[in-house]
Amino acid sequence: MSRLALIKAVLGPILRLMFRPRVEGIENIPGTGAVILAGNHLTFIDSMIMPICCERPVFFIGKDEYVTGKGLKGRLMAWFFTGVGMIPVDRDGGRGGVAALMTGRRVLDEGKAFAIYPEGTRSPDGRLYRGRTGIARLTLMTGAPVVPFAMIGTDKLQPGGSGLPRPGKVTVRFGEPMEFSRYEGMDRDRYVLRAVTDSVMAEVMRLSGQEYVDIYATKAKAA
Repeated sequence: MSRLALIKAVLGPILRLMFRPRVEGIENIPGTGAVILAGNHLTFIDSMIMPICCERPVFFIGKDEYVTGKGLKGRLMAWFFTGVGMIPVDRDGGRGGVAALMTGRRVLDEGKAFAIYPEGTRSPDGRLYRGRTGIARLTLMTGAPVVPFAMIGTDKLQPGGSGLPRPGKVTVRFGEPMEFSRYEGMDRDRYVLRAVTDSVMAEVMRLSGQEYVDIYATKAKAA
């Protein structure tokens, strides 16, 4: 049994009991082949709930600090997150964004599913913020379709994104696949990258029902 299968078998029932996830549109995720899952990011537990909602393995980028912690807690976090598909990347360095992009491309070139939060960080106030164009670069470089998704209610269970989450009910909603083959070969055109990114974010907004803010979440946090 793989570690992912073990986690789903052992921890899956516990997480489902705690968060009671209602999954909508799961049939929109292709059973095989490269696919990008792009959605909103409300709180830390988003990355715990996503893996147990998908039938196929889903890989995603995470902070390397999630796997470098010490003690029993640190080892358990590293075991869990690497087991459910997290790929640790140092995103604080000057080339952190490039490393994340190249990691995503490698996963997609291998025909796997790759999840990404285009906002780049957790929402500071529950609203949906402007997407980074890395999502557009990935779909145009690899030809992988984008399945938008929305996490709904996770911020109510873990306000502020830290501390122990409380039990409750969340919804994970997947939209229909989006493909951008008409822009093939234009992955360096910043206007095309922005248009593709905004199209994805518009669908995430429709699925989530969030208010949209046309600034980056990092700027909102800094302010």
